[in-house]
Amino acid sequence: MGLAMANNLVMSGHPVLAWNRSQAPLLKFLEAGGEAAESAKDALSQSISFSMLANDNVHDVVLAAENLTAGTIHIGMASISPEKGRELSQRFLEAGAKYVSAPVLGRPNVAEAGELNILAGGDESAIAQALPLLEAMGSRIWNISSQPATANLVKIAVNYNILHAIQAIAESVALVERNGVSGKAFVELLTSTLFSSVVYKGYGAQIADREYQPVMFSMELGKKDLQLAMDSAAESQLEMPTAHVLMELMNAAIADPTLANQDWAAMAQITLKPDS
Repeated sequence: MGLAMANNLVMSGHPVLAWNRSQAPLLKFLEAGGEAAESAKDALSQSISFSMLANDNVHDVVLAAENLTAGTIHIGMASISPEKGRELSQRFLEAGAKYVSAPVLGRPNVAEAGELNILAGGDESAIAQALPLLEAMGSRIWNISSQPATANLVKIAVNYNILHAIQAIAESVALVERNGVSGKAFVELLTSTLFSSVVYKGYGAQIADREYQPVMFSMELGKKDLQLAMDSAAESQLEMPTAHVLMELMNAAIADPTLANQDWAAMAQITLKPDS
C-alpha cells in the first residue's frame, strides 16, 4: 500500500524522500523516481511526512519521540487503535509538531490507481496544507474530525462492516449451493440488484470462486482490526454480539494451514468448507 501511494506522489510531480524498514520496496520506489532518506528521523524531518505502518507497536518504534522534528506535519495512514492515535497526537504536540490520522479505504489496486478514500482527522490547517498531497493518493478526502483518534475509530468501524459482509456472503452462498444453486450465479444476482457495492462485488467474486490469492489484506491484519473493533466497543461500553462469532471464525481460519496465508476473505471457507 505504502509503495503505491508514494509512487502516486512521485507521478504527480511531488519530490518524495522515502524510508522503509525493508529494502525491497524501497528499491522499487527508487526505480520509480523517488529518493531515499538516510533514516526514519530524516524522512520525518520533512515539512510534511506520511507513514503506512503495520500496527501500534511499529508506530512506537518508527514515530518515537527522538525521531520527531518541531514545526512539521505528519500524516499517519494506517489502521491503528484510537488509543494509539491519541498517544501519537500528544507525542507530536509535545515535540512541537502536528499529527493527523488519515487511514484509507481501498485495496492495493485502488491505491495504485490513486482512488483511495482517505479519512482525515486532526488539525484543520494541517489537513489543508497536506491536501494537494492527499489528493494525489485518493479520490476523496473525508474530513472526519479535529481529533485524530476519531478517524482511526471510523476506519475500524468500516473494516468491521467488511468482515460482516464477508461472512454474510459466505453463509448465503453456502445456503444456496446446498440447495443446488450456483454460488457464482447467486453472487451475480446479489451484485446486480440490491448489493452492488465494491465490497460485495470484490469479495463476492472471491468467495464464489474460492480464490483468495493474491493476498490484498492478510488474515492477521484482519484479526488485528477485528480486535481493535472489540477493544473500542469495550472502551465505549458497547456490546457487539456478532464480534465474538467473527473472532471464532477468524481464529479457526488462521489455525487452518490451508487458509492462514490467504487473503482475509478466506475466512469464508470455515463456513463453505463442507461443500468446497
